Amino acid sequence: MTGDSMSTDGTASDARTVIRVSGEDTSHFLQGLVTNDVERVAQGLVYAALLTPQGKYRADFFMAPDGHDILLDVATPLAEGLMKALSLYKLRARVTLEPTDIRVARGLGPAPEGAFADPRDPAMGWRAYDGRPSEQGVDWDALRVAQLVPESGIELTPDTFILEAGFERLNGVDFRKGCYVGQEVTARMKHKTELKKGLARVAVTGSVPVGTPIEADGKAAGTLYTQAGGAGIAYLRFDRAAGDMVAGDARLRLSA
Repeated sequence: MTGDSMSTDGTASDARTVIRVSGEDTSHFLQGLVTNDVERVAQGLVYAALLTPQGKYRADFFMAPDGHDILLDVATPLAEGLMKALSLYKLRARVTLEPTDIRVARGLGPAPEGAFADPRDPAMGWRAYDGRPSEQGVDWDALRVAQLVPESGIELTPDTFILEAGFERLNGVDFRKGCYVGQEVTARMKHKTELKKGLARVAVTGSVPVGTPIEADGKAAGTLYTQAGGAGIAYLRFDRAAGDMVAGDARLRLSA
């Protein structure tokens, strides 16, 4: 796979960096760290995250096969931190981590030859790493809002627990793969508690900056993030989100 500059998708608002993980221990090394089953990379693109030992988000990324190597497609602002974190875990593992100049291309519809279907949701189209151009004119934010897909650095922050962000629905976590960093907290949230907070789609009348606090009956109810076409992605306390809510000058209600 080839590229010609620092990786960006050319259509979405986020720049992307592709990190190459190579060496005979590549799969075993990543398998003990990330939230999804690395063995699935043999069948195509895999969405996953690296967590803190306390189960909180550090970075989310796509894992793509490239011969015997694995490519990590990550938001550029998170790339350096992801490289450092993985390097700390490397110890004696026979792996090499290096940033590449591979460009990430994106488009809608079924994946063309040489590209990979986005594993988070069929509506999110495809991704490719072979130098082809991205499809132009796509409103990726509107698509994310419609499908409730969080974005690195917007809805996904260092305070995020991935199950509250919908990672199970987005095929970003495997509960049968065995241990990984943050696995105990994630498994406990899955099996022993009912989620009381999380991301939800809301109908929005008006427009306010990303990160505007939400109130319901004068009480803090969450935060409003990406908005598009009269809808938005909000992080909510579900017990306070049953009726009308406000975020600055905007009015909100839960969407179906």
